[in-house]
Amino acid sequence: MNYLDTIQWDAQGLVPVIAQEQGTGDVLMFAWMNREALQKTAELGRAVYFSRSRNKLWFKGEESGHVQTVHEIRIDCDADVVLLKVTQTGHTPGIACHTGRHSCFFSVYENGAWKVTDPVLKDPETIYK
Repeated sequence: MNYLDTIQWDAQGLVPVIAQEQGTGDVLMFAWMNREALQKTAELGRAVYFSRSRNKLWFKGEESGHVQTVHEIRIDCDADVVLLKVTQTGHTPGIACHTGRHSCFFSVYENGAWKVTDPVLKDPETIYK
């Protein structure tokens, strides 16, 4: 059986993906992959996702320069979630989020509200043209 056939793809042919930083264990981001994205990620050793809003493959860093080198690809026990162990590299190393932060998970729930806890490392206006 092909490794891609093991994945429990949803009705749209997608699977959720978590990108985790290899060195720190930080969860950097959540995205989606289709078969082609997972296959290209495995072939290239670079994170390739599927953009639902643009309806196309998204090579992480193609616009921002913030690339994810993939060290390991894992699936969960139900084969319906993919985990990538990555190193975030690029023009400003350590930025995974389009807001210019290290991680997309920069808000913490405290006392009935969301509190932003992580700083912007680079102004997104200078990242995206």
